[in-house]
Amino acid sequence: MIFKSQLRKFYERFISLKGEPKPIAAGLAMGIFVGITPTIPFHTALIIVLGLLFKQNMTAAYFGSWLISNPVTIPILYFSQYQLGRHLLGMAPCRFELADYSLRSIFHMGGQFLLPLLTGGMVMAFLVALPAYFISRRLIVAIRAKRER
Repeated sequence: MIFKSQLRKFYERFISLKGEPKPIAAGLAMGIFVGITPTIPFHTALIIVLGLLFKQNMTAAYFGSWLISNPVTIPILYFSQYQLGRHLLGMAPCRFELADYSLRSIFHMGGQFLLPLLTGGMVMAFLVALPAYFISRRLIVAIRAKRER
């Protein structure tokens, strides 16, 4: 029930964003990209830098990051990114135990964990962010057209 209300709140805030659909959708995709990567302590900083660099909607980027990267999804993302990266790199699994989900804890695991995690994270980020751009752009256009009628 809480998740549903949070998702509704996200939807209302996202739809109320001002501006053209393209930069809003690009900002959302950028935020999803950053949110998927295993760079937890740097998400906001990365969103600001990328938003300024590419001149996209930073509010939409923040919403995208928040949507995809939260305490419920982070363990699932990290595990699946590690497995994907390990598979792509042909590496054997390693035993890992994290004290928390910070980048510092991950760095202490070393290259045996960090390399597959970052590889899987980047691949997964591209695979999710790219369709997110096209889907969100179409949704914004459709919802705005419906509101105008």
